[in-house]
Amino acid sequence: MIPVTKPFLPPIEEYESYVRDIWQRNWLTNNGPLVNELELRLKAYLNLEHLLFVTNGTIAIQLAIKVLGLSGEIITTPFSYVATTSSIVWENCKPVFADIDPTTFTISPADIRKKITKNTTAILATHVYGNACEIDAIQEIADEYKLKVIYDAAHCFGTQYKGKSIFEYGDISTTSFHATKLFHTIEGGAIITKSTELTKQLSYLRNFGHNGPEDFVTVGINGKNSEFHAAMGLSNLNYIDAILEKRKRDYEYYLEKLKGLKVKFLTINKDTTFNYAYLSILFDNEEALLKAVKMLNDNRIFPRRYFYPSLSSLNYVEAQQVPVAEDVCSRVMTLPMYFQLTKEEIDFICRLLLRAQNN
Repeated sequence: MIPVTKPFLPPIEEYESYVRDIWQRNWLTNNGPLVNELELRLKAYLNLEHLLFVTNGTIAIQLAIKVLGLSGEIITTPFSYVATTSSIVWENCKPVFADIDPTTFTISPADIRKKITKNTTAILATHVYGNACEIDAIQEIADEYKLKVIYDAAHCFGTQYKGKSIFEYGDISTTSFHATKLFHTIEGGAIITKSTELTKQLSYLRNFGHNGPEDFVTVGINGKNSEFHAAMGLSNLNYIDAILEKRKRDYEYYLEKLKGLKVKFLTINKDTTFNYAYLSILFDNEEALLKAVKMLNDNRIFPRRYFYPSLSSLNYVEAQQVPVAEDVCSRVMTLPMYFQLTKEEIDFICRLLLRAQNN
């Protein structure tokens, strides 16, 4: 069987070494030494001033909305994982969908402008498949209308924009370290901001508002993460360069092998140093996509319709017209990509896709 992804796992002895130390210290959670070490190493690797390790990428978005004091309407993308929109609703704000660019799949700045009202307080944009949004255009709009900007950068570990980590942009960037991501801590995520004051507030918010054992400075939640999760992150960080290099080779190999397939590939933002997190193909129509899915599934290969469906179709949001996103969602498919994937398996996948097209 070839799934759409498999988690990278380091040599078990390396993880066990961290676990033995955890056992010896008997310090399992609550801002332990491995959590602190992971934050420091991630900041050094990504060249960031501030980064907080949190429970997951969804909590990171919810914390971002909370710490910025957002209310009313937040303009967001319908082409993202459900957590992006759900976090807005969870925090008692209203998601307003701006349509996407048909080639980059990221939110359209022109459509953002059309959706701004007197109730708009922020833009929550997703960098899709590791591909950067039109960051400069979004920031220009935000500055003009005095809006906050949050980036859902769940796919973006290792991505750079104009020579800097993509996490540097916006008021706050969030990311996911879920097991399916190219860098993972089993479950986990991070919240990043250049603001020292916001970082301080977020450190309270992720830990019940604690400022010492008996002092609570604000309302908070349990957004911490454990030593065991940090241990996996520290182990995996030793291999991240190899993971990124393998991803790039596989992505380029797919492109070479799929030259005869009648599909379109993601257009990468020209200012982006891409991390090759996902390989997605856009079919001419949904019928061709479903035919390819069946061919692959019949041979125990399981791609993913990602993202599908458009978040504008969720039953807990107001119906809104986003024709480009709805069209792309109906025709896009993500192919298997993971560290253990072999060239022979990629060859097999590509042969089946070409066979499905020609049958």
